[in-house]
Amino acid sequence: MLKTYISNLSPDYKNFKVTHKHTNALIKETSPYLLQHAHNPVNWEAWHPDVLERAKKEDKLLLISIGYAACHWCHVMEKECFEDEQVAKVMNEHFINIKIDREERPDVDQIYMDAIQMISGQGGWPLNIVALPDGRPFWGATYVRKENWTRTLNQLAELYKKDKPKVTQYAKDLANGLHAINLVEKDIGSDLYSMEQLEAAVEHWSQYFDTFLGGHKRAPKFMMPNNWDFLLHYATTNSKPKIMEFVDTTLTRMAFGGVYDHVGGGFSRYAVDTKWHVPHFEKMLYDNGQLTSLYAKAYAATKNELYKNVVVETIGFVQEELLDESGGFYSSLDADSLDKNGELQEGAYYVWTKAELIDLLGDGFEVFQDYFNINSYGHWEGENYVLIRDKSDEEIAQKHKLTVTELRSQLKENLRLLKKERETRPKPRLDDKILTSWNGLMLKGLVDAHRYLGDGQYLDLALTNATFIEREMITQDFSLYRNHKEGNSSINGFLDDYATVIDAYFSLYEVTFDMKWLNLAKKLLDYTREHFWDKESGMFFYTSDKDQSLIRRTIEVDDNVISSSNSIMAINLYKFHKLYPDGTYGKTAKQMLRNVQKDFDRRAQGFSNWLHLVLYLNRNFYEIAIVGNDHRAMGQKISKEYVPNSILVGSQKDGDIALLKNRALPGKTLVYLCLEGACKLPVTSVQEVLEQLHPHKH
Repeated sequence: MLKTYISNLSPDYKNFKVTHKHTNALIKETSPYLLQHAHNPVNWEAWHPDVLERAKKEDKLLLISIGYAACHWCHVMEKECFEDEQVAKVMNEHFINIKIDREERPDVDQIYMDAIQMISGQGGWPLNIVALPDGRPFWGATYVRKENWTRTLNQLAELYKKDKPKVTQYAKDLANGLHAINLVEKDIGSDLYSMEQLEAAVEHWSQYFDTFLGGHKRAPKFMMPNNWDFLLHYATTNSKPKIMEFVDTTLTRMAFGGVYDHVGGGFSRYAVDTKWHVPHFEKMLYDNGQLTSLYAKAYAATKNELYKNVVVETIGFVQEELLDESGGFYSSLDADSLDKNGELQEGAYYVWTKAELIDLLGDGFEVFQDYFNINSYGHWEGENYVLIRDKSDEEIAQKHKLTVTELRSQLKENLRLLKKERETRPKPRLDDKILTSWNGLMLKGLVDAHRYLGDGQYLDLALTNATFIEREMITQDFSLYRNHKEGNSSINGFLDDYATVIDAYFSLYEVTFDMKWLNLAKKLLDYTREHFWDKESGMFFYTSDKDQSLIRRTIEVDDNVISSSNSIMAINLYKFHKLYPDGTYGKTAKQMLRNVQKDFDRRAQGFSNWLHLVLYLNRNFYEIAIVGNDHRAMGQKISKEYVPNSILVGSQKDGDIALLKNRALPGKTLVYLCLEGACKLPVTSVQEVLEQLHPHKH
């Protein structure tokens, strides 16, 4: 996409060279966020062992500034501080200055984020840290105004010069604290979390449910896909209609809200209010990948057309804006873009004035304003409105004496006009680096979209992306790279890169029955066991033993906006245990669950991805084996059903996996429903499989 854009430029423009007064070491990097700072007067360096070595030799403090391309306040601080010659003079004189893209180096970001929370009780980005030459922090802040920034830096440099032992002792104590808060104790004796405990934990969690507007009773509201994914699984497999109603409310309100881009598809990061109205306008690949999965599953469970439309439009957005010609997906679109006056404003690309809408839509405005609340409910600030729904198509159609089909047709045309108009506006900046873990989440989203919506183009796109990951991100020894841009990868993968790709490849195997993807997933899984496993805690480290560790090797267990790498790994291990029962996969998954389950009672929502494993272990978990000439077609029909407590395997004839051995009968396609490897008598139709799965429904 970028190459096409450049090739369409006039020859004069391409030969035009911008000369910059300053250029620093970041010019050699590929991250768009780092490159944005390459012409600051600050002598920025990228995070690298050589830079730390130099700091030690020169006994110079480190000033570490962490952000990401779609971060509004990062841009503000750059403009105010890092582009200022006088500020740069102070920074260059007293510090070795390091700029970090948190999306490329989440390992470093996690440690310094923990540090700032210990220092100040709060965190965020930009994340600015002052550390000893060996990287141990002793001061931190987020956004700081210019005058405070220079004053503070001068004071810190002076303090280090005058009282180094005191500063060193504080940094040592803080480093000890950073170790202590990340300890995971191995739990050997406890029983695994029971169904009764799970029900009590969900009951406790439910007091925070916003049953009217969906999500939790608070603002800002983040999408938290893993919360609703677990509750969907829990509600459908345990007959919990009230929980299901809450999930429906949440997914509907999110899709109705301003956090969803009604014109171009896809979700923004979060809403600043309780009604999902005004978003923080950046659009991240990881949100859209996970939400594609979630809405596809919800569509399979409910057949609600709204959910299907969200999937179709979200993938449409990702294809249009984030797909590289190599098959990888870019990271994000910025929140800010140029407004009518040529000034960078948050949301400028996405918002509308009433006058603009009347001008664009003419007679269509009356219905449109009712549908998308061009009124006090949908008003944002100044003259701007953010589109938000709060009524069903049926209600609006009835009010305006239209059929639902007529209404939808009219709105489709309205939104087409808006999209056309929007495309004339300056676009938000694109972060075109490709991150493995986020691509893993998007790949899973595409697989789920194909699985539950049955659209072959989603499988084609999934296979293109899976092949890109195999070609560009997996090395000969089955280690992964973290990042990729224009043919270059420079950072070793972290646990989330492995966890999400293993999960996505396993899911891709389930819809293709192509052993290539299962074998690749298994090789990546075995690599993590060798290079990330911590025997002492019975968990995986976030970084591999091939990388130099900073202060500690982090163990990530909390499920946040993205599920923790350890929870995804535990589920991966559990599923692989079903296919390869002789190994220690299952035992390891149970050990990992034991280590974290003590926290579920009081804060289930912070461990919601782990809770799938609790359901798998306490309820029937089915292995569905399909053997015969029509195994793929049969697999497709079965996998369309939402059966979260199952895995699918299939082959034309007897396969290598234990579940597929000695199963084939000439001329027949047989389906075996198995529990713990013990199978019922084979059946030959989807209907019979569903009857075996849900006898009470049929």
